[in-house]
Amino acid sequence: PTPGAEGGSGGGSAGPCGRPACEASEQERRLRALFQKLDVNRDGALCIHDLAEGLGRLGLHRTELDLLKIVKAGDKDLDGQLDFEEFVHYLQDHEKKLRLVFKSLDKKNDGRIDAQEIVQSLRDLGVKISEQQAEKILKSMDKNGTMTIDWNEWRDYHLLHPVENIPEIILYWKHSTIFDVGENLTVPDEFTVEERQTGMWWRHLVAGGGAGAVSRTCTAPLDRLKVLMQVHASRSNNMCIIGGFTQMIREGGTRSLWRGNGINVLKIAPESAIKFMAYEQIKRFIGTDQEMLRIHERLLAGSLAGAIAQSSIYPMEVLKTRMALRKTGQYSGMLDCAKNILSKEGMAAFYKGYIPNMLGIIPYAGIDLAVYETLKNAWLQRYAVNSADPGVFVLLACGTISSTCGQLASYPLALVRTRMQAQASVEGAPEVTMRGLFKHILKTEGAFGLYRGLAPNFMKVIPAVSISYVVYENLKMTLGVQSR
Repeated sequence: PTPGAEGGSGGGSAGPCGRPACEASEQERRLRALFQKLDVNRDGALCIHDLAEGLGRLGLHRTELDLLKIVKAGDKDLDGQLDFEEFVHYLQDHEKKLRLVFKSLDKKNDGRIDAQEIVQSLRDLGVKISEQQAEKILKSMDKNGTMTIDWNEWRDYHLLHPVENIPEIILYWKHSTIFDVGENLTVPDEFTVEERQTGMWWRHLVAGGGAGAVSRTCTAPLDRLKVLMQVHASRSNNMCIIGGFTQMIREGGTRSLWRGNGINVLKIAPESAIKFMAYEQIKRFIGTDQEMLRIHERLLAGSLAGAIAQSSIYPMEVLKTRMALRKTGQYSGMLDCAKNILSKEGMAAFYKGYIPNMLGIIPYAGIDLAVYETLKNAWLQRYAVNSADPGVFVLLACGTISSTCGQLASYPLALVRTRMQAQASVEGAPEVTMRGLFKHILKTEGAFGLYRGLAPNFMKVIPAVSISYVVYENLKMTLGVQSR
C-alpha cells in the first residue's frame, strides 16, 4: 500500500477500541496485515473487486451483494472504496457487534460455544434445530477440530460478513410495538426472520395493540383536555389544567372525561395492521432482501406506510376529534356523529386537516427514529459488554425521549390539524385552509399559540409509556411469546 494509506491512521484507530493499548496495537497489526492481503492492486484502498479477489485467496467467498454492503457500511467519504482508516473503523465496529453475539451465545460463559449452546440460543429465537444440525454449523467454523468455537474462530469466520441484522439487537430494541403515546406515527419495528417464520410477529402486534388500548384509556382525560386546549384556548380564554378538568366535569360529569376514547381505541387495530402490511410491501418494493433496512430506508418505508395507514383510517381521526369536543347530548354515539357530519357537511368533512396530518408524519417519524437510533447506538457503544439487552429502564427512557422529540417537532402541525377537524363547515362560510390558520394563530397569539395543549400532552407521555410497557409484557406472556 502507499505510505499515505498506512500512515494516515496509525494512532487514530487504536484509541476508540477502549481496550488496553497493547491489545489495541495488536488488533491494528492484525488488521493492517489483512488490509495488505486484500489490497490486490496495491493502491491503498479496497474496492469490491479487491475484496472479492483478496477474500477468495483467503478461502472466504462472499456474494457481490455482501461485498457491496461492506463497502457501503464503511465508506464514510462516499468514494466507493475503503481506505485503511475506513477499513479499521468498519471492522472495529463489526467486531464489537460480533462480540455481543458471541457472548449471548456463550451461555456457560466459558469463552467457547458448543452445539448445545447453539441449539439453546436458536430455541430462544423461536427456531427449533437438532443437535446434528448445530454440529454442522459448528464444523463450518471450527478450525482446530475441537467441536467448540472460541472467540478467534468465531471472529475470523464472520469477518467481512455484513452483520447489521444481529437478531439479538432487533429483539431487545423493539420500539414502536411497545410504546403507545396516543400518536401512531412511529416507524414500524423490524422483526427477525425467525419471528416471521414462527408467527411471533402477529403476537407482538396483538400485544402492542392491547397495550395501546389500555394506555390510551388510562390517559384519555389528559388527551381530551389536550384537544379542548388546542381548539378553544386563546389569549382571551386561558385554560389551565385544573380549570379544564373542572370545566369538563361540570359540563358532563366524570364520564365526559373519556369522550372520544372509544374511537381512539377502535382505530388501533386497523391502523397497526395496515401500517405493518404496507411497511412489509414497501420493503419488497425498495428491493432490499436484507433482514434489516438501513436507517434512511426505514424512514422512507415507515413514513410511506404511516401515510397509507393514516389515509385509510383518517375519517376515524376526524370522528375522534368531534366526539372529544361534543357537548352533552349532542350525539347519541359514534354512528350518530358520523351520520350528522355526512348529512350536514358532506364526505369532504371527513378529510379536514388531512394535509397537516400527512406533513406531520415526516418530522415525527424522522426525529423519533433518528433520536432513538442515536441513543441506542450510544448505549451499545458505551455500555453493551455482555449483551445487547439494555434493560427495561434504558429502553423506556430512550423511547420516551425519542417520541417526545418527535411530538415537539410535529406539534404545530398536529394543532392546526385538530383545529381544522373541529371546525364544522357552515354553508356559505369560507373554508379554513392550513396556511390561513397558521397565519391567523401567529397573528393573534404568536408562536406560543401553536403549542397550546402541550402540557397535558407531555403529562401523559410517561404514564402512557409505562402502562403500555407493563400491559405489553403481560400480554406477550399470555400469548406465548418467548420472553427473553
